Amino acid sequence: MDTQQDVIAVLVTDHREVEEMFGELEHMIGGIAEPAKTLAEKVVIELVRHSIAEEEYLYPAVREHVPGGDKLADQEIAEHAEAERTMKRLEALEPNETDFWPTVELLMSQIRQHVREEENDLFPRLRESCPPEQLTELGGKVQQAKKLAPTRPHPAAPDTPPANKLLAPGAGLVDRIRDFISGRGRS
Repeated sequence: MDTQQDVIAVLVTDHREVEEMFGELEHMIGGIAEPAKTLAEKVVIELVRHSIAEEEYLYPAVREHVPGGDKLADQEIAEHAEAERTMKRLEALEPNETDFWPTVELLMSQIRQHVREEENDLFPRLRESCPPEQLTELGGKVQQAKKLAPTRPHPAAPDTPPANKLLAPGAGLVDRIRDFISGRGRS
C-alpha cells in the first residue's frame, strides 16, 4: 500500500501538473484550435477540482491552525472566485475568438500568482502550525474530494463548509455526465 501524502504534497503536485499544461498552452498560442480548446478544458477541469478540494479541506484547516487563518483563507477563497469567473468566460470561448488567448493568459497569471502565495506563505505557515498526522489525513481527504468535485466552474456555488461539502458531489456528478456526453476535455 502506498504511503499517504500530506495535503501540501498533494496540492503542490497539482500545481506542477497545471503548470505543465500552462506551458503546453503557451506553445499553442495562435495555433490549431481543437487541441488548444481541449487542453484549456483539461486545465479548467483540474483547476476546478483542485479549488473545490482546497475550499472543502485546506482552508478550514488554515482557519483552525494558522494564526490569522480566517483572513488568509478568505483571501484565498476570493482569489478562487476571481479565477472561477475567468474560467467561466474561457469555457464559452473558442480559440479562434479574439478573447480566447487573452482570457487564457489572464487565467494563467491569476493561477500562477495564487500558487506563489500558497507555496511561499500559506503552506509553510500551515506546516508549522498543524500536526503532521492531520496534514496526512487532509491529504487523503483532498484526494477523495477531487474525485467527486465538479469539473466546471460554478461561480455562484457556495465556497465554504458546510454548504460546499453538501452540494459539490451532486454538481460534480452532473458535470461528469455532461463531460462524458459532450466529450469535453478529451482529445
